[in-house]
Amino acid sequence: MTQETFKNTVFILKDEMYRFAKRFVMSSDEAEDIVQDLMMKFWQKKEELEQFGNFKSYALKSVRNECLNRLKHHNVKIGFADMQLHKSELYSMEIDNLKEYIIGFINQLPEKQKMVIHMKDVEEYEVSEISEMLEMEENAVRVNLMRARQKVKEQITQLMSYEKRSITR
Repeated sequence: MTQETFKNTVFILKDEMYRFAKRFVMSSDEAEDIVQDLMMKFWQKKEELEQFGNFKSYALKSVRNECLNRLKHHNVKIGFADMQLHKSELYSMEIDNLKEYIIGFINQLPEKQKMVIHMKDVEEYEVSEISEMLEMEENAVRVNLMRARQKVKEQITQLMSYEKRSITR
């Protein structure tokens, strides 16, 4: 694989890999490190990369695995701490920040649901692509997506009812 081919097939995925990594580790610096490390690994194994039919899927699986390894081996609890801080701040924000509320609700979801809703609703992948990347059955992807959306909907409903009560007092 030439440098130009690498640039056109691998390097163009760096932004997407970064966004995906950031959803896991919730730290910009850590996500950048993960993407940079993977790019170096991909470059070192550039000749082997040509055997992958869908490199995008392989790259995102690599990001997921690297993130999980770092979280497991380094006990990075930044995401959990940020989520708890964000959760406590939710009720002190104004309703105009609904986008931030929704992001906080999504961050509280179980890992599979969080990944599936992010990949489907933010990254706009098809269920079949998500199934391949996360190595899940398509039906399992649909079920996790439905449950994630339902939980977020319930939390928004609770938030709206809380805000309504606060306004009428």
